[in-house]
Amino acid sequence: MEDIFQIQYRDEKTAARCGRLHTLHGVVDTPVFMPVGTQATVKAMTPTQLSEIGSQIILSNTYHLNLRPSSETIKNLGGLHRFMNWSGPILTDSGGYQVFSLAKMREITDEGIAFRSHINGDPVFLGPVEVMSIQQNLGSDIAMVLDECPPHPCSEKDCRGAVERSLKWAAQCLKIARENGFCQSGNHLFAIVQGSVYENLRRECALALVDQNFSGYAIGGVALGEEESKILEQVGWTIPLLPENKPRYVMGVGTPPQLLRMIASGADMFDCVLPSRAARHGTVYTPHGTLNLRNARFKEDQLPLVEGLQNYTCQNFTRAYLRHLIVAEEILASTLLTLHNLHFYHDLMEQVREHVEKGDFDSWHKSWIDQYEKGGDDD
Repeated sequence: MEDIFQIQYRDEKTAARCGRLHTLHGVVDTPVFMPVGTQATVKAMTPTQLSEIGSQIILSNTYHLNLRPSSETIKNLGGLHRFMNWSGPILTDSGGYQVFSLAKMREITDEGIAFRSHINGDPVFLGPVEVMSIQQNLGSDIAMVLDECPPHPCSEKDCRGAVERSLKWAAQCLKIARENGFCQSGNHLFAIVQGSVYENLRRECALALVDQNFSGYAIGGVALGEEESKILEQVGWTIPLLPENKPRYVMGVGTPPQLLRMIASGADMFDCVLPSRAARHGTVYTPHGTLNLRNARFKEDQLPLVEGLQNYTCQNFTRAYLRHLIVAEEILASTLLTLHNLHFYHDLMEQVREHVEKGDFDSWHKSWIDQYEKGGDDD
């Protein structure tokens, strides 16, 4: 557990760093963006396409896969990697986020979370035992502890209750993972720091988790509707409390400028549905901001989405053609735009690693953000 992450380069003017995270299915270079494959698929993408655009590690979801097709089924079929034909590392979320997103369909106790399946209404229970069993069945390279993600806004009293339950569940998950051979087999278990917008609770949660010596640490419960300054503030409070020699993962974010600002604060790992979801709605990312390809001004635009960007979409198709696919509601639009958006995020992380190593990350990332935020077309 102690040697899974090595820092290779550090930026002198910020807290940005480059590292290598070792997993059973390969080494991940950080900072890294993880495409979201909730139900054992990144929407509109094949595993081969993900590999070709530089995806190193993907995220899947414990709650959803346990409902359909079930973790036992996936285990019997050879595990999640074989099931979805993805040979790289997989991180699985524990299902704690569904405490937030399915608030009308669940009941929380100190023992765990009782749900009603969003598929058929059947009762489902997730506690530390269930969450660790499911993730072991899936064969997750990186498993997440069960946590309670409090909504925004929430009272400090309610948030404290969520933090206390999250700490209790995290300790139980770690005990189970150590006793059932999960950790000894080379799999990793990451803790999740909660606390919402309350600095004192973020601090208490982080310090208590650090004492338990997890493989890595995530910052959860951000980007739930609060303004960007509050998101960055929560991350800024928490990162300095986490171990230098462990990977730091900010869950569920974000826009390219947000990622760069968090990397400057010392974050290493990210996941977000933004690039794939935006693609399915006709929005693409460029160094000058986002473009809404439904806009009529692209009807005869013969430029690629981003000149010089080395992905299949940019190398082969014009903005005019891509707009045509969107307007005609052709399925190919989702694939080509998702491919581009995910590659854009991966390419940005590669640029980060290059500039941290080069020693000019601070000036470069500020210039990049300035260019991005001055451009774009969200109409």
